[in-house]
Amino acid sequence: MKRLFLLILIIIIGVSGLSAKDYYIYCTAESEDEVALIRFDGKTAHVEKRIPVGVWPVEIEGPHGITVSPDGNYWYLSMAHGVPFGHLYKYKTGTDEMVDRVELGLFPATMQISNATGLIYVVNFNLHGGHDEISTVSIVDPDEMIEIDRVETGIMPHGSRLLNNGLKHYSVAMMSGKLYEIDAMTMELKRTLSTAPKIMKMDNHSGHNMKQMDHNNMGSMKQDKMEKMDHKMPPEKPTWVYPHPNDKLLYVVNNGTDNVVEIDVKKWSIVRTFKTDKGPYNCEVSRDGKYLVVTYKSAAKTGVWDLKTGKEIAKLNNSRKVTHGVVISPDSRYAFISVEGIGKEPGAVEVIDLQNLQKVAVAEIGKQAGGLSFWKMEN
Repeated sequence: MKRLFLLILIIIIGVSGLSAKDYYIYCTAESEDEVALIRFDGKTAHVEKRIPVGVWPVEIEGPHGITVSPDGNYWYLSMAHGVPFGHLYKYKTGTDEMVDRVELGLFPATMQISNATGLIYVVNFNLHGGHDEISTVSIVDPDEMIEIDRVETGIMPHGSRLLNNGLKHYSVAMMSGKLYEIDAMTMELKRTLSTAPKIMKMDNHSGHNMKQMDHNNMGSMKQDKMEKMDHKMPPEKPTWVYPHPNDKLLYVVNNGTDNVVEIDVKKWSIVRTFKTDKGPYNCEVSRDGKYLVVTYKSAAKTGVWDLKTGKEIAKLNNSRKVTHGVVISPDSRYAFISVEGIGKEPGAVEVIDLQNLQKVAVAEIGKQAGGLSFWKMEN
């Protein structure tokens, strides 16, 4: 009997050992000119390395957006500040040595690499330009680190994301109040859509069914050009867009009106609206398609939504007052949240267990924790 008990105990320990994973995340510290490499072992979040970035020793260059290549061999960083333009940097994972850089537009921000073209699509947020100026998406060859094209979109674009198949690129523009679709292959702007939900019909779900006027025409694109001459700031101020794993739906965060809208890609219309806490900023959908995780920048909280029911199933307080970004592990188990802090307060990366809906770990990093990207999982 004792031998049987010991055998069962050994099997249990062995299985739990095999299931234990290390999760690696890169996170920027925008007011520190650092990038932190964080390892989460399932219980504790460890800061493995603080990587100095930039080339100006006495100036804050502002690392903002970050992404890891699909093969995991390189990570790319947008440095927002420059004279006057910002840059995109390329680093080698593991050694974290800088490989190359290329100059882009005013305040390059978030980015992603297409699985179809292998190119990087970087939005130029244009924070230091006029708030009535149409901005661009820079398209960069990551092998040669050459900007090969710029596509005009809206005013202060952000949230650069692609469908999982890599064929369509999406971004939103805060001061235009619109979602933009670019064909990743032809590098042409194809469709625009107002992110403001127009309520025509309500059902009994917490998310409302909506109908939206179709802006898939040249008239709406001409209107974007007219914004330069007659611009009125929209109340929505969208800050982020993220695709569902099925590539049929998009989720857009309206920071100014405290909601997230769900958009049917084929119909090109808003189908549900989720009313959130104050100042939603970023969002991500888990790969299993179950959860939408939304950061509430003004409320210093993070919300977890069940996409099947359209209900918020958890809302967790963050450890700092300014909540920023979110990335979810590929196994859909953990959400990693960056929290900026205020003034000299250090930033942090917090870990939320999506199975238990609890915050399980915190790692302190440099000031103004911002963009973050998942690198790898290891057993």
